[in-house]
Amino acid sequence: MNREYYSNEKLNGSENLHGSNDLHIVYASDDEFAEILGVSLTSLYENNKDMEQIHVYALDSKISEENKKKLSSVSRTYGRSDIQWIPAKDISEELNMDVVVDRGSLSQYARLFVSSVLPADLERVLYLDCDIVINQSLDELWNLDMHGKTIAALKDAFSKWYRANIDLKPTDIMFNSGVMLIDLKRWKEQKIEKRLMKFIASKNGRIQQGDQGALNAVLSHDTYCFEPRFNSVTIYYDFSYKEMMVYRKPPEFYTEAQVKEATENPVIIHFTTSFLSRRPWIEGCLHRYVGEWMKYKDMSPWTDAPLRKYKKATGVKGIGIKLAGKLPRKLMITVTGIAQAYGRPVMNKIKN
Repeated sequence: MNREYYSNEKLNGSENLHGSNDLHIVYASDDEFAEILGVSLTSLYENNKDMEQIHVYALDSKISEENKKKLSSVSRTYGRSDIQWIPAKDISEELNMDVVVDRGSLSQYARLFVSSVLPADLERVLYLDCDIVINQSLDELWNLDMHGKTIAALKDAFSKWYRANIDLKPTDIMFNSGVMLIDLKRWKEQKIEKRLMKFIASKNGRIQQGDQGALNAVLSHDTYCFEPRFNSVTIYYDFSYKEMMVYRKPPEFYTEAQVKEATENPVIIHFTTSFLSRRPWIEGCLHRYVGEWMKYKDMSPWTDAPLRKYKKATGVKGIGIKLAGKLPRKLMITVTGIAQAYGRPVMNKIKN
């Protein structure tokens, strides 16, 4: 294992490079996820009171004026600067082709344009998905030594067959793009935006994992993998370490001790989708940290908003849920692991 990827060494003189303890945060959201963004914002401000300034840029995919007012009120409550609303670019319009949503929503593609829509003088930004809770100060992550890479992100647990679909080698890094520390200066120098557009066009707008797949294809060799406690994803909680290796079959991954640390002392809790559990804004969520999400919801303008109804899953996820309820756990993990590690990438290759 290359230990260089897991250093938590701080960047020398970082306070001079990035403004005296100033955070620059980027979110991307549509109206459907405005409430989820509001909860994340609340956790951001609540756990980073030590930061002198927190600048939030929201890539706006038609968030309603009512929800914008609520989100802006969160910033005012903490005495922080106003959210800067930036109209999200439409990937289909930019490429003049239909881009297929393989995961999430089309609004997630907005982050591919960070270098052209954010203030020109910014050198470093932290991109965050809306479905996260910040559990501790972001100071250590913000000042991380990126070792000359364009981004720092979480190494994701995908099998080698996923890599082939986005033109990567079997052992190339695949990362989760929900938390990305971005060196904007290097992003521009390396012409990342142009390369992303070229890759998406080359695949006719049909990419495994959508925007995340495109980011992996272009940035796999230009990514510094930070410790998993900076992006503690749901799979860490739904499976034991051994089960996760059987289910996902990654060619190389973090140690069991690092994953354990990520669940016991997470800086960021990322409520990613899983066939074994529900997300905290859905009725019936049993995630270990659902209480943390609810705590920040109750502190937000959405304190009285009801939890959303559970919608029965279909397709591969629906099959996985049925198997989880009927098969012995060990057999269920083996069977669903075959579908996850082999079946899904094969189906993606056929579709795309």
